[in-house]
Amino acid sequence: MNNRMNLYFIAIVPPRGLRQQVFEFKEEMRARFRAGHALKSPAHITLQKPYKRFSEEEDTMADALTMFAGSERPFNIVLDGFGSFAPRVIFVKVTDTDPVVSLHARLREMLLTKLHFSRDEIMKDVQPHITIATRDLTPETFHDAWAEKKDQVFRGSFTVSSICLMKHNGKNWDLLKEFPFGDNE
Repeated sequence: MNNRMNLYFIAIVPPRGLRQQVFEFKEEMRARFRAGHALKSPAHITLQKPYKRFSEEEDTMADALTMFAGSERPFNIVLDGFGSFAPRVIFVKVTDTDPVVSLHARLREMLLTKLHFSRDEIMKDVQPHITIATRDLTPETFHDAWAEKKDQVFRGSFTVSSICLMKHNGKNWDLLKEFPFGDNE
C-alpha cells in the first residue's frame, strides 16, 4: 500500500493543436524572460485547484468524474488575445467565461457531495484562462513581457467535450485520465 499523498487537479485541456500553440507561448516566456514554470503543465483551464489524495483513491475519483462528465454537454470556448494578473501571471484570454463558470459550479457541488472535499479544498470561483507565464515571472520581467504580449493578436477556439484529471509526478503535471462528456457526437 502506498501511503504517500499525491497532488491532483481537474481541468479542461484543449486539443493538441492549441496545446502546441500555447506551449510555444510558454517556451517564448522561458527563453525571453526566464519564466519557465508554466511549462510544468500542459495548456489547460483549471476547474479545481491542486489537492492531495492517496493514489488508492484514484478509482473513486475516476468513477465520480466519469458519472459527472457523462451528464455534461459539449460547449465551445473562444480564445482571444492575452490578459494578466499583475505582477506575476500572463495568460491567453477566454472570451465567454459563463459556460466554464457554470461547469465549475456543478463540479464543485459534485466534489462536495460525492468525493467529500472540504470547502477549503475547493476553488470558490473560477477565472477561466490559459496561463503562459506564472510564479517565476518577476515583477520587473512581468512589465517587459506584458508590454510585448498585451496587444499581440491570438485567436483560437475549441469544443470542450471532456474534463481531465491531472496528477503531479514529482516534477511536472501529467494527464492521468480524460472524462468524456455525454452526448458526444
